[in-house]
Amino acid sequence: MSAPRLNRKLVLEAAQRQPDGSGGWSETWVALGVLWARVDPGTGRERAGEFVTLSSVPYRITLRAAPMGAPSRPRPEQRLRDGARVFHITAVTEDDPGGHYLTCFAQEEVPA
Repeated sequence: MSAPRLNRKLVLEAAQRQPDGSGGWSETWVALGVLWARVDPGTGRERAGEFVTLSSVPYRITLRAAPMGAPSRPRPEQRLRDGARVFHITAVTEDDPGGHYLTCFAQEEVPA
């Protein structure tokens, strides 16, 4: 297997709950670090949202592996950001038998 070409700089982000001062919570996203990746799009689809139509595209995002439990290892429910584009991670698995790379399965949703 040849090494993938990691040519996109993505920011790994995790959700963090903050008290809103009224007894509730608000969610903010905190940057955990920068990762270099290869981003491969899948086949997109449209679906009706509450007020708008959403265009959803699945992605396979390949990046260097990190040990289980390391803050630099992506997890489901985190996200990867490329400027204004946001990729919500749904699953993470090893990409190769040697465990040198990871594949993140992610979704990008944008209003259509």
